[in-house]
Amino acid sequence: MTDDVRNKIGLRPVINVSGTLTALGASIVVPQAIEAMKDILPHFVEITDLQRKASTVIARLTGAEAGFVTASCSSGISLAVAGTITGPNLLAIEKLPDVTSEKNEVLLQMGHCVSYGAPVDQAIRLGGGKVTLIGQATSTHRFHLENAITERTAAAVYVVSHHVVDYGLLSLPDFVEIAHAKGVPVIVDAASEYDLRLFIAQGADIAIYSGHKFLGGPTTGLVAGRKDFVRNAFLQNMGIGRGMKVGKESIYGVMAALEAWEHRDHEAIRKRETDYLHYWKATLDGRPGIQAHIEPDPTNNPLDRLRLCVSPEQAHITAWDLAGALSRGNPPVIVRDHEIEHHHFYLDPCNLHPGQEKIVAARLVEELEKARASNEIIATPLRNRALHRFDALLKWPD
Repeated sequence: MTDDVRNKIGLRPVINVSGTLTALGASIVVPQAIEAMKDILPHFVEITDLQRKASTVIARLTGAEAGFVTASCSSGISLAVAGTITGPNLLAIEKLPDVTSEKNEVLLQMGHCVSYGAPVDQAIRLGGGKVTLIGQATSTHRFHLENAITERTAAAVYVVSHHVVDYGLLSLPDFVEIAHAKGVPVIVDAASEYDLRLFIAQGADIAIYSGHKFLGGPTTGLVAGRKDFVRNAFLQNMGIGRGMKVGKESIYGVMAALEAWEHRDHEAIRKRETDYLHYWKATLDGRPGIQAHIEPDPTNNPLDRLRLCVSPEQAHITAWDLAGALSRGNPPVIVRDHEIEHHHFYLDPCNLHPGQEKIVAARLVEELEKARASNEIIATPLRNRALHRFDALLKWPD
């Protein structure tokens, strides 16, 4: 595209079939949010009052009593945890990360101790929380949580994500029941979740959502929940939250994205995305060494993805080499490769502009035919990915 700003500033014009990844810019921002940001940018506002207006919108869409906008879901976790430790004590808020109260332990299932680009437990520690892991990586029982709660427990954090272990752990309703029986508030990290009402309805005291993933707003996090807990988290903007602040354009932009969400034709979007998946599957079916399966989202979001399984012997290329070739090509196509060692990756259709689904199909065919024409199987050692994963980052900005 000649009007693509990426060409102007020398960025690669990547096509995102990975999903709502922050590293790729998260999602396509909806027109309503873009207009809202343009409208408010020339004007001065009282940020606290603007946040009050945002609270009304957040509460209406989530079923919470109150809410506010912060820099990200990671920020939201830190602020929510800090609020359970300090309460409304302004001096304690100023002293963080030094904690004056011994009531600062935060419970987290071991199978939820994951990284979304940074560790969940680090976000808790930034808020002054001392992380107490319960259960084992693939097993948490009621007795683990019941016996972990002491007079030093400030909160319990529950993570909803495709990264967590999705079996053998406590469900949110059970987690909430046990925690609330002993007066412990529950904070839910629901960064990539579509249902804005479910977690408050299931008893979460605070639920934290991304404003820039499925909502299609500017990069933000939404903190929603009980008014007293939300207020205590909001007060952290006088302390650790200062470095997590958002501007007027982000607050007003995500308000517009939330209101657009109410009127979005979700069924039409789902149909379009499903059509893309079937188009890709039809393109790939019958190709040697390739199996394509349409699979539902693992956290029950109302969307599917295409799992592309690669047999190197027949396809003449490994899954990781195919993913790498797609990302290096013209145009670069970035796939969802977090399970690549199992010889598959995913294509996520939720962030495509019209017509890009055809480019993705063409690039897949191009790389697969190139591999089939090779006399040898393209198979670099998988361990090379781990060995060199952070090379470019460690050399940044060069």
